[in-house]
Amino acid sequence: MKITVLTENTSSSPHIGAEHGLSLLVETGDKSILFDTGQSDRFFENARKLGISLDSVDFAVISHGHYDHTGGIGKFLKENTEAPVYLNPLAFGEYYNGTEKYIGMETSLCGNPRFILTDMVHHISPHITLYRAEDAPTPFAINSGGLNKKSKGVFVPDTFLHEQYLLIEEKGRRVLFSGCSHRGIMNIAAAFKPDVLIGGFHLSKYPLDDDLKSAAEYLDSFQTDFYTCHCTGEEQFEFMSQYMKNLHYIRSGDSFTI
Repeated sequence: MKITVLTENTSSSPHIGAEHGLSLLVETGDKSILFDTGQSDRFFENARKLGISLDSVDFAVISHGHYDHTGGIGKFLKENTEAPVYLNPLAFGEYYNGTEKYIGMETSLCGNPRFILTDMVHHISPHITLYRAEDAPTPFAINSGGLNKKSKGVFVPDTFLHEQYLLIEEKGRRVLFSGCSHRGIMNIAAAFKPDVLIGGFHLSKYPLDDDLKSAAEYLDSFQTDFYTCHCTGEEQFEFMSQYMKNLHYIRSGDSFTI
């Protein structure tokens, strides 16, 4: 399986753009998958610079309903005229940072006929499955971090039920993709126990203290290779690397095989 980082907060090359967001191209033995689209068209521009044509993508998966993972959907729909896009049915909720900044999806996209709204467990193929967040246990508390949803005109802390996780099973390995892990990276690692976990940890605002050390040690207790990025935070990554054997950072333009 080959993963190419089309956009992320940082870049491995001065020729490849970066932005606050995430987009990955996942190439399995028989499928080409776009996982998230960043916050703009940059994922597409970077793909072109890397010699990648998104015309051949079989389908796209959106991890959750925030702008920095969905902003390029319109561009993808225009450039690839056939691939379906898999969305959690709650992805078009009213999501905010605080109460002033709307961070949800572009509402004009709602109802696009190429969108497929996922079931709680949604089998795309025998080896590719989407899991919505509602069923995942949460032994560790979920920290909304000031992110809210608007429900019946009232702001309440977001519980991130609009998240979903992509699990690919190939060559005896279970590879999990999680866009931001808002419902807690420890909860997600415990629920799936994958061989490989790729995505953001949503820890960038966390202090470099004993709690973060404990989180790193807990994650290190799993037999999992972690490839992280985006909302993890570079300082948090460096701190956690002291306590984790298999933690890697991925940037725009990176490509790796697992």
